[in-house]
Amino acid sequence: MIDDGVKGGVVVLQPQTSPATETSPEIEGGSQEMVQVAKKEAKERELSLTELQDNELVARFLAGNGLAFPELVRRYQSRLLNFIYRTIGDRDRAEDLVQETFIRVYRHLHRFDQTKKFSTWIYTIASNLAKNELRNRSRNPLVLFQTIKKNWEADHRPLQWEDPHYRPDDLFRKRHLRDTVEKAVEQLPEHHRIVFVLREMEGKTYEEISEITGVNLGTVKSRLNRARNNFAQIIAPMLR
Repeated sequence: MIDDGVKGGVVVLQPQTSPATETSPEIEGGSQEMVQVAKKEAKERELSLTELQDNELVARFLAGNGLAFPELVRRYQSRLLNFIYRTIGDRDRAEDLVQETFIRVYRHLHRFDQTKKFSTWIYTIASNLAKNELRNRSRNPLVLFQTIKKNWEADHRPLQWEDPHYRPDDLFRKRHLRDTVEKAVEQLPEHHRIVFVLREMEGKTYEEISEITGVNLGTVKSRLNRARNNFAQIIAPMLR
């Protein structure tokens, strides 16, 4: 997705040899062994990246390790796509915004404060892009959800979306519920929808949401509470 300037192939220039020059089997065998060792070491370095924390990957990339950034992309690509898609309701546009997020991360990674959480920083970028997208639209976005199970009373965890194995005769009800939820969510104000998705869908803490949205903790809690109540009031009559 991101062209970070690091190419996968390496061009090796071989010295010209005269027809009379022959490579001994011992040297040729030794060269092949060295190549295998080098490949093994490279593979081990690549595997070790998956075991590093985000901020360690950032440090390695800034130090010149070209494999570190693709690992960050691998970790966050699907998560950001889900977050943005749930916020704006357009998958194709969400994919574009995910790519734009990584482009901005790549360009400004040297400015990232490594004492902070990388996940919060990248979600802040994605959230800002999603909000800009909503403001530029003439219509409200649709957000797709699965079957809902309220557990807002247990506020220590995000909203749970049940995922049962539907029988054929359940498909109609599932589609109807999805359409109903879409109509309810599109009526939430933008600032309510953002905190709602971050908390209930992404499982972010209040502190993380505060950093991502740039509003204080009290405002985050207030907006989330209003978003939950508003959503419940909107969808209740639709489900009767």
